Amino acid sequence: MKPREICKGVRWMGALDWNRRLFDSLIPLPDGTSYNAYLIEGSEKTALIDTVDPPMAEVLTRQLADVKKIDYIISQHAEQDHSGTIPLIMEKYSQSILLCTPKARDLLVDHLGIPAGRIRTVEDGETLLLGDKTLQFIHTPWVHWPETMVTNLPEDRILFTCDFFGSHIAMSDLYAGDDPYIIEAAKRYYAEIMMPFRTMIQKNLKKISEIEFDFIAPSHGPVYDHPEDIISAYEDWASDKVSNLAVIPYISMHGSTETMVNYLVSALAERGITVQKFELSTTDIGKLAMALVDAATIVIGTPTVHVGPHPSVFSATHLANALRPKLKFAAIIGSYGWGTKAVEQISALIPNLKVEVLGTVMCKGLPKDETFAALDALADTIRDKHSSI
Repeated sequence: MKPREICKGVRWMGALDWNRRLFDSLIPLPDGTSYNAYLIEGSEKTALIDTVDPPMAEVLTRQLADVKKIDYIISQHAEQDHSGTIPLIMEKYSQSILLCTPKARDLLVDHLGIPAGRIRTVEDGETLLLGDKTLQFIHTPWVHWPETMVTNLPEDRILFTCDFFGSHIAMSDLYAGDDPYIIEAAKRYYAEIMMPFRTMIQKNLKKISEIEFDFIAPSHGPVYDHPEDIISAYEDWASDKVSNLAVIPYISMHGSTETMVNYLVSALAERGITVQKFELSTTDIGKLAMALVDAATIVIGTPTVHVGPHPSVFSATHLANALRPKLKFAAIIGSYGWGTKAVEQISALIPNLKVEVLGTVMCKGLPKDETFAALDALADTIRDKHSSI
């Protein structure tokens, strides 16, 4: 993809990674991703905001072939998918200065081996004059690392936000428009990456609300030409509000846990509760994370493997604990052959979830009438709790 003009003196550069299907060896990418960089050419100075993931470096260097001078390279976030190509760009433009937050300086030195003498830190609110264009740096810590910042270009009313408001999606369109699928992709991105820092997201949303802009230009995904759409979505996702939704991640070895889960899904639906179930041997963990953004209740379903929960359930529970969703309630159901400590071990895995535990239903062998009665009672409890939300 060639550079694309957003407005006079501001060009999108970067790489569309259509075929990538896994990020950080963990996160599914059903729609690929992009690594966005932005070239700002003022009447006196030129700045490059962010770069690309190193495997796509050749794409960026080809786009920069006719750019004779870059005075400033701006690292909004030290992670390699944004800053990994900075050493190569600094070698090409040997007089350039790297700008970042004070907390980013050591990270860039440690992760990328950038000489400290070529780094200049910028304070929160500091401005940089490029001639007829001004860049203002706003620190946004924990979106999603401690050193992150966004960059405002007031003359053209563009806010460059790096991971903030990003979406893992490769698309030929430069702008998001009003395509609802872009918001869905952004929700997946929020769920997988931003949700653990929800309280800091709330604070940084308030911080950028003081800025006037017409475009949000993240470093993954398209540019938002209707920024109110993504801001409204973030305000909802990061709020304390939950939905009448129960999420059930589970796995079953010999059918007993599957039978219990299916019965509970039906019982909850009969009581007016929306349910999403995720069979963990096949599920897209991004879909599970997205469901946890809004859910009021999580019900974890597991068979017993050597006294503890199934390893897939262990992993999903650990992930939910790391993501810190705004869940209000939790329950555990499952089965065992001769003995189990699955409930105790799962409970120990979720210290970050500030939930009220509504109960446990564990059966030995096949579910029996008393098992189904206990699941009905659990469904009643969940219904009553949801009615008070």
